Amino acid sequence: MFGIENQYDAKIFIYDRYGKLLKQLSPTGPGWDEMYNGELLPSKEYWFTFYYKEIGESNGAQKQFRSHFTLKR
Repeated sequence: MFGIENQYDAKIFIYDRYGKLLKQLSPTGPGWDEMYNGELLPSKEYWFTFYYKEIGESNGAQKQFRSHFTLKR
């Protein structure tokens, strides 16, 4: 992911349409290879939740951003 290099504690969770967790990512990790259990995932809609801390917040409150994306092959 781009633009979250300073969010070392951030976590990204990727889910299928039924809410099944497919992958947990870290901004400092290698990223996602679009695979689940050794198989390439099909072109479909997927959802993600991004947990992060607002830069400059002194209380360290965790924020959440949710959205979806289409994986195309």
